Formats: sequence, C-alpha cells, structure tokens
Amino acid sequence: MSPLRLVLVVLLVPLSVRAQSAQGAQTLTLQDAISMAQRQGPAAQIARSERDAARWRDRAFNARLLPQLFMRGNVANLDHGINQVPQPDGSIQFLGQSHNTSSMQLGFDQRIPLTGGLISIGSQLTRFDQYGTQNTKFWQTSPVVVTLQQDLFRPRTVVWDERVQFLSASVAERGYLEAREDVAGNTADAFFNLYAQQMTLANATANAVINDTLYTLNKGRFEVGKIGENDLLKSELALLRARAAVDDARLARDRAEAALRRLISYPDGQPIAIVTPDSIPTIDADPELAVKEALKNSSTMEQSALDDVVTKRNTTTARLNNRFNASIVASAGFNQTAPVFSDAYQSPLGKQTLTVGVNMPMLQWGAGRADVEGAKADEQRVASNNKVRRDALVEDARFSALQLQQAQRNVLISAKADTVAEKQFEVARNRYIIGKITNTDLYTAQNEKDAAVLAYVQALRSYWTAYYHLRRVTLYDFANKQEMADAPER
Repeated sequence: MSPLRLVLVVLLVPLSVRAQSAQGAQTLTLQDAISMAQRQGPAAQIARSERDAARWRDRAFNARLLPQLFMRGNVANLDHGINQVPQPDGSIQFLGQSHNTSSMQLGFDQRIPLTGGLISIGSQLTRFDQYGTQNTKFWQTSPVVVTLQQDLFRPRTVVWDERVQFLSASVAERGYLEAREDVAGNTADAFFNLYAQQMTLANATANAVINDTLYTLNKGRFEVGKIGENDLLKSELALLRARAAVDDARLARDRAEAALRRLISYPDGQPIAIVTPDSIPTIDADPELAVKEALKNSSTMEQSALDDVVTKRNTTTARLNNRFNASIVASAGFNQTAPVFSDAYQSPLGKQTLTVGVNMPMLQWGAGRADVEGAKADEQRVASNNKVRRDALVEDARFSALQLQQAQRNVLISAKADTVAEKQFEVARNRYIIGKITNTDLYTAQNEKDAAVLAYVQALRSYWTAYYHLRRVTLYDFANKQEMADAPER
C-alpha cells in the first residue's frame, strides 16, 4: 500500500470514532455485515416470518388430509309451543308440545385423495325428553355408522387444493432464499456506499491539507512577486472549496453509516469500523449454467406453474359446474331405541340411507358459456404472462453472469488506474512545488486522482452487488458450485 493510501485509510474515521474504536469497537467485514443483516436485519426478519407462515399453512393443510377425530352435537334443542302435528288420517292438528332433543356424535372423517370424497365412521347418541302431564324420555343410539359423501362430474377440490398448496409452499421456500440474497445484495451496496463516503471524506480531508499547504506556499510566492494575484486567488478558492467538500463528505458519510446500521440492526451507541475485502473471489460465471440454474431454481418458474394450475382449475370448475353433475350421500350402520340407556345398545337393527342429488342447468342465457370462455381467456393471459416472465428470467440470468465477468475485469482495471492516478498526482505536486507546472495542471491531476479513487470503490461495489444479484437470480452458489437450497442457513 502506498504512503498516500495509508494516509487515506487513517483518515477514514474521525478522531473521536478512532478513539472509541481503540477502546473495543467491533471491526465489521463485508461478510460480517451480511451475516448480521441476514440474521437480525428487519428485511430478513420479514422474509423469515413470511416463510414460517407459509410452512405452518402447509403443515396445517397436510394435517387436515389425515383422519380427523371429531365430536359434535347439540347440548339442548328445546321446543315449547303450539306446533302442527300430522294425524293418522292425514289431517293436521295444532297441539301444545314441550320437548327437548340432545345429541352427540363421535367419529373420524377422512378425505379421499383420488376422488375428493369424504368418508366418515362414527357413533351417535340421541336423547329425547317429552314434557307434560307425564314426563317421558327415550334414547336412540347408532353404535356404528359409515357415511360416504361423493360428488360426481364435479371438480375434485382436494386434488386441486393439493397441487396449489404444494406449489405455494415451494414458491414461499424459494422466495425466502431469494429474499436472503436480496438482503445480501442490499447490505453489500450499503457497505460499499459507506466505504465510498469514507474514502471521499478521507480524500477531501487530504485535499484540504494539501490545498492549505499550497495556499501558504503561494502566499509566500506572491509576496516575492513570483506569481500574480490571480493565481493566489485561485489557490485560495481551491482551499475554500476543499474545506467545504470536507463538511459535505462528513455529512454524507454519517448518513451512509446510519443506513448501514439500520439495515443490519447494528447496536446503537456502538462505534462501527468497516474493513473492505482485500481481494475478490474469481468466479467462473458461465451464462449457460446461470440460465439453466435460474430455470430450475427460481421462484418465478414455480409462481408460473402455480398461476397455470390456478387458471386450469378455474377453467375445469367453470366447465363442470355448467354440465350435468350429481352427488351421493350414503350411510350404513346400526341403530336402536329404548327408554333405558343400557337397553338402547341391545340388539341393534340395521340402518341404511342413500341420497342421490342431480343438477342439470337448462337455461342460463349463455351464463355458463361465458364463465367457461372467461376462464379460458384468463388461462391464455397467464400463459402469455408466464412466457414473458420466463424470457425475462433467462435474459436476467444470462446478463447477470456477463455483468459479473465484466465487474471482475473492472476491478482490476480500476485498481491499476487508481495507482497510476495517484503516482501522477505525486509527480504533479512535486513539479508544482518547484514551479514547473501551473496550478491548473496540478488541480487537473488532483481531480483525476480523486476520480480514480472513487472509481475503484465503485468497481468493488459493482462487483459485489453483481455477485449477489447473480446468486439471487439463479439460487446457485457459483463459488462452491452447489444449489443454495442445499446450503445451511447462516
């Protein structure tokens, strides 16, 4: 590292911060900042909560596909008043009645995955109380009842729900991995933004010192008549601008630090001192591999598949609901009645029920056909949208790989340009001191040196943002050559 660069590094942090750093301030590397952001940053916490919510919803859905133990009934169903009572001869009399019915049913429900039907196995107990001049009661029991509910020629809701839920869970998992890489990319951008502002502050401070020295030198030259008043005024103006640049750079640096602190949830009151990477990893980012992994891993493809399933479901539902359909409810079991509870379970008799319902839309004035055509139009829209998203993903993956390759080359070029511009300024300053060049040439060299420093920082910033963007697009770790879904959470 050159002497001037050492001066710049020393000047990166104000004296008060350097004093605190010496007392135990945490040194923060780029990877430290990314780890903190992914572990405790607000964006990461939001992404983690969304992923956990999706996981719990998926777990709840799968649990409901298992046999469900249920208990339901009516504790009381009291009827006291004048009711219509059919007579044996077919007439109706209005009689005062007072009775209560209580019932309880216990059993299992199980969805049938292939047909979408529901099968239930349970037991039922009913007590009937008749109030009046003479209170009577009797019990009705159904020790075992098997019930089947099945729709015919209708959409299989359970099957479609399974497909939608599986894809929704997959989208959430991959979206979480992408969100982590978004956090990493944003953290890298904020990290190097702080580094750039620190370099700007250090550079502005060094320029102020240099311009102050040159102004003092030029005042002496003016007094002995070696330079004119115009050159002295230019030197004074350069000093004033350099001092103003220091104040602007300090404010920008403080703001960049606050942004980084917020992004990684850095403790308040604890000083921060960042250390930039000494080198960048050389990544062989093959564009074709990037496209392949993006199409394989990206949540965009899963979201497209989910949208396609949803529209196909809507089309199927619209088509089947406007045709002939039927439903069957059948049950078989045993039942018995008795005035005494224990007798209600003696010698149960067989019980069977069957209900077949049919539905055939006859005249809808084109409503059914309109539903189907509307669903088909949505299906075509989604197909077109999916193609656009796929093409955009392929383009993004390919150019992200190329961008990373270009960023690697730019870092090397910018580092070399920084060294050359720094040496050029040293030569220009020495020549100005001995009077070989004008102050215009000196300030030109100084501006080129400042631009080269910032260009190098920007090149580092562009490299790391391109690196994490490529990881985000492909969900593939090009450094370790493995899919990120298999990598443990940091």
